[in-house]
Amino acid sequence: MRKNRASARALGVGVSVALLVAAAAACSPDDGKGGAKDTAKAGAAATAGAGASAAAPTTKAPEAFAAAGYRGLTPGMAKDAGLATGALETAPVSLLGGCADFVYRGGPAPDQARMAAEAATEARYRDLSAKADAANGKAPAPAGTLPPNASAKEAAAAAAGSAAGAQDAAAAAKLIADSTQALVDLKVARETMEKAYLTTGRVSFSPAGLRELVAPAEARTAEGIGAGATVEALQQAYGAKGLQQARPERYVLPVEERPGWQYEFTVDGGKVTGMAVVNRAVKCS
Repeated sequence: MRKNRASARALGVGVSVALLVAAAAACSPDDGKGGAKDTAKAGAAATAGAGASAAAPTTKAPEAFAAAGYRGLTPGMAKDAGLATGALETAPVSLLGGCADFVYRGGPAPDQARMAAEAATEARYRDLSAKADAANGKAPAPAGTLPPNASAKEAAAAAAGSAAGAQDAAAAAKLIADSTQALVDLKVARETMEKAYLTTGRVSFSPAGLRELVAPAEARTAEGIGAGATVEALQQAYGAKGLQQARPERYVLPVEERPGWQYEFTVDGGKVTGMAVVNRAVKCS
């Protein structure tokens, strides 16, 4: 008996709801453009929208910076393939030593004044180096010993030859010193370029392929290391994996699965200021 009453009540409630819905539809103004239908459609759309919002996926985690690659760029890949990924700006920011360096999409425009200075420094080094090599190839033979009965003319000729040889040797020594200084200037130019893109990140291609992948400031490794991380955190993350301090401002970590490649962490003031994956054995030219 109680079950029958409960069923009757449920039926009554259902009928009441149906009547209310019908009344609402009937009372909705119909201006000949389907007002009632629009109301029903709006309700359905709202319901569908609520369901879609509930089913929306969560935000994907940022990509980790790794030796396997970053933003579609992988160690050893050709320059054209790297540019085809769309991850890089297409104008190089440096062409030092035969390598071509690019920044990530949205990065700074090339510094034409700095690039011109780099080209001039490199041209000077190549010129002086070639002249020094040529001077070394023309080194005078040691002067012979004059016989006891040598004439004054022979002695004068020998003296003139020795003086000329000394002048040639001095000129060769100066060329060697100048070319050495030009090489130092070239190294300074590269270090200046590297510092300029330490936080924006860059990618360096040699004729053999991608040789250096420098992370932008926002990048993090899978262990959470990136710009701003403390040296203590760096050591905790990689100390047991072979992290070594190569220079006061740099730590290196060999990439076990890629012989010749290594992580490089630049540090300053007890914090990481930049990081890269690089193969120093791959030369630009």
